[in-house]
Amino acid sequence: MAVVLGSAGLVAVGAPAAYAAAPSDEVAKLPISSFGAMVVDDAHERVYLTDGTRVRGASQVQVYNFQGQKVGSLPTDEAASGMALSADGATLNVSQSDRILTFDTATQTRSGAKYTSYDVYCGREIAVAGGKTWFTETPYTTSYCDDADNNTTLNKVGDTYPVGTGWSTTGRMRLAAGPEAPDRLVMGQAGAEPDQNPFLTTFDASGETLVRGPQRRFADADGKGALDLKDIAQSADGKRIALADAAYGTRLLDASDLSDAPAAYQPLAEGTKASAVAFSGDGKYVARGAVAPGSAADLLIQPADPADGTKQLEFAFEGELDGSRVVHRGLGWTKDGSRLFAVTSDGGSNHWLHVIKPPAAQYDSRFTGTLSTTPSKPVVGEPLGIRGKLELDGPAPAEPVKVAAVRKDADGTQEVASAKVAADGSFTVLDVPDRLGEATYTLRFLGDVTHRPAEDVTVTLDVAKAATAIELTAPAEATRKGGVEITGKLAGQGRALPSGIALKVTRTDRFGTTGELTSASVAADGTFRIRDLPSKQGKTVYAVSYEGDALHGGSSAQATVKITG
Repeated sequence: MAVVLGSAGLVAVGAPAAYAAAPSDEVAKLPISSFGAMVVDDAHERVYLTDGTRVRGASQVQVYNFQGQKVGSLPTDEAASGMALSADGATLNVSQSDRILTFDTATQTRSGAKYTSYDVYCGREIAVAGGKTWFTETPYTTSYCDDADNNTTLNKVGDTYPVGTGWSTTGRMRLAAGPEAPDRLVMGQAGAEPDQNPFLTTFDASGETLVRGPQRRFADADGKGALDLKDIAQSADGKRIALADAAYGTRLLDASDLSDAPAAYQPLAEGTKASAVAFSGDGKYVARGAVAPGSAADLLIQPADPADGTKQLEFAFEGELDGSRVVHRGLGWTKDGSRLFAVTSDGGSNHWLHVIKPPAAQYDSRFTGTLSTTPSKPVVGEPLGIRGKLELDGPAPAEPVKVAAVRKDADGTQEVASAKVAADGSFTVLDVPDRLGEATYTLRFLGDVTHRPAEDVTVTLDVAKAATAIELTAPAEATRKGGVEITGKLAGQGRALPSGIALKVTRTDRFGTTGELTSASVAADGTFRIRDLPSKQGKTVYAVSYEGDALHGGSSAQATVKITG
């Protein structure tokens, strides 16, 4: 079971905290191939999700409860995209290609529909502000919705037909509104090229027409620092606006003039791109989603006030059962801050819903000592063990933790089976390298519900050819007339030896004269037989050798036979 926030609130000790998603939260595999939008309905404890795929024909809104279980769906005539709750939470507005549908959140039934222009490809952003429903419209004449030259307009749902506002932008348009500031509509330009210096602005939506407030562009005089907008969130008190900016990280702004807030959030890890941001309804926390490399955090939770010294909690999603990143706009809180809903993906068509109950405290972990390998010199096709030790502070984990590993060689990066960590912290990662040359193993502990991830450790090994050996059985004496018969066996480690092997055979007589005999053919079981009629008496040495192959080293053996008359 996940740990629920206690009365002490969010507490972390020491360095930033993190843990791997499973098993410390509830995870549901979503029946969607892409992601459109998510809405959290506290009054009825429902989470609504839409698929971002733009296809013709009937679709549906997926409905989940707060435990991550699917409890139903809301049918739509065409692909659903954006969603927004009414101010009183009684109505869910859902946009599809030609209409804005409304659903009663208490009965989960459709309550109405308002026509819009036909937009089959790009979907819509939708927001409720000033008691009115606003939506974006991108021309359906192009199938490439994120083209920077597209013109997106902002419209209002009317009694019969949509009402144009006169506001538009090139590229895409992101909208945000909510109970934090019920009359404020936030609009940002997305999908534009950096040299367009995308903008952010707010509107007063209390009247019949929108009145624009402050606006801001973010590039400096040299054109650097332009906004790459992925998500917008407003703080619970309405005084701050946070942006998930893939080019910068998480920007925190003063809502009154869009200037930078006095204190900023900590930078994301190197190589990490912000993808989502959300404030908890109780005003205590902010969640920041990202696309992060390796074991770097894909999700961070911390006090909403960046001046608060409490360390952030970090969550790493890595694996086939969790996804590997937080999708754009894929975060949503319950009002009391006890649950965070996060949608992750594997970067492709697989998506998951995580129901996260942030832990009250987490502790450090670290790899200690040096890594050792058995055998010390690994060979291709043979089992390899990498031994190490993981040290965990704080209480012992409720369940055995695992160390994950990846192998990088000339063929690319491959996942290696995880290894359980014993009570004393020891573990052994097992692998069978299948390529010669340099292989670098990276070991990771992504953490658990009470422990932060450890800093990755690596070991680089030179994988050699597998060894072979030749075993000979020969008589001590033989006659020239009767001849010599020698049997043997060729054995190899690692991968199976290739078929059709012919061994080189030489004979050296007592005078030192060496001659090559007919090669010996190796049978499927590795055995072979050599027959010879020597011409000279005395000590005779028979040498048998195998030159090796792509994955096996060579080997040789000798047998000495006394030849009599």
